[in-house]
Amino acid sequence: MATATAEIRALAAILDELDYYRVLEVDVRAPVSEIRAAYHRAGRRFHPDGHRDLAPDLRPDLTRIAKRVTEAYSVLRDPRRRRVYDQQLTANAERVRMPLADASAEADRQSRERREGRTPNGRRYFMLAQADLARGDRVAAERNLRTALTFEPDNANFKELLAGLRGKR
Repeated sequence: MATATAEIRALAAILDELDYYRVLEVDVRAPVSEIRAAYHRAGRRFHPDGHRDLAPDLRPDLTRIAKRVTEAYSVLRDPRRRRVYDQQLTANAERVRMPLADASAEADRQSRERREGRTPNGRRYFMLAQADLARGDRVAAERNLRTALTFEPDNANFKELLAGLRGKR
């Protein structure tokens, strides 16, 4: 019991300095199956219900640790959220947390940019091409996609859609 108490106090003291990988005690390259197993191990070790015999003053620390373990798992198990978190971690080593809502919003934004374009003009001409396709005007859609590609020449979605239009002539 003394070991558990010391471990909980020590972890609670440094919790805000640990990134999600260190919270779950996994490598940055760990597959999702390993992250899942680490989450379950940490859940058994730090869930407040598993430590009812500990001093009541440890419950807030234990609850905080359990919440952080769950937060880490929620971000790292989803490939899109994990990619965003890894990018953030690489860019800003001081910010080791990413609330789930932020991770989801950023992943959605990046996905939307890949799909619809990242520049205002790229998005504008892509949407015009989509409207043209909905009306059945393939010539106008192709023209608008070519224009969208002038603003975003590396957009794979635009290229793929244009290649599909050209292939169906």
